[in-house]
Amino acid sequence: MGLPPVPPDASERYGDHPAQVVDFYGRRAGPRVTVLHGGFWRERYDRGYLRPFAAALAGHGFAVELVEYRRVGGDGGWPATFEDVNAALDHLGGPPKALVGHSAGGHLALCAAARRERAADRVVAVAPVADLSRAHDLGLSEGAVAELLGGPERVGPLLAEADPMRLLPRVPVELVHGTADRDVPIELSRRYAADWGARLHLLPGVGHYAAFHPTRPAFGVLLDVIRRP
Repeated sequence: MGLPPVPPDASERYGDHPAQVVDFYGRRAGPRVTVLHGGFWRERYDRGYLRPFAAALAGHGFAVELVEYRRVGGDGGWPATFEDVNAALDHLGGPPKALVGHSAGGHLALCAAARRERAADRVVAVAPVADLSRAHDLGLSEGAVAELLGGPERVGPLLAEADPMRLLPRVPVELVHGTADRDVPIELSRRYAADWGARLHLLPGVGHYAAFHPTRPAFGVLLDVIRRP
């Protein structure tokens, strides 16, 4: 996003793999916000692009936990990536005020909202891959869904376990999505919101990353959603 990197205040491991690490920003006494990055679950995309966002969120009084996890091409995929999110949340202790996920991280956050008894007080999914089946049909990011699940032949059998559209959320869910998103079409969030009654916040004319850029108006919208009781 053209922002300089911001090193964390501290980091902790939650497993033995190099990717099993959490970065901490802000005073840990503040309201906790756990963040899952995107990148279509692929190894070449890591949490680094969300470090400026994590630092900015900490500047507003939150204790931010930026989670890394194993990704496709780096020992991740089904089921390792999902297991890492679960292990990280276990390591961090009780449920945070908000579990925030972006893009593929939004998909993982929505899965956690259904697969854990209480993943967070609230899940906030930003431009999430909320409908895995539709994302596969659209061929998003040159077949990223099939890569995640281990091949095209495995997509159908695993949708019942991996597609948020088939997983009833156990906590309140709010979606934030830009109408000009070219990476993850807004129709995926619309479909999820229609099926599960989640609140959808539209960002007119906004693309895939703006909500995480601390100088953009969309960041203020996301901040307000996270702050909501």
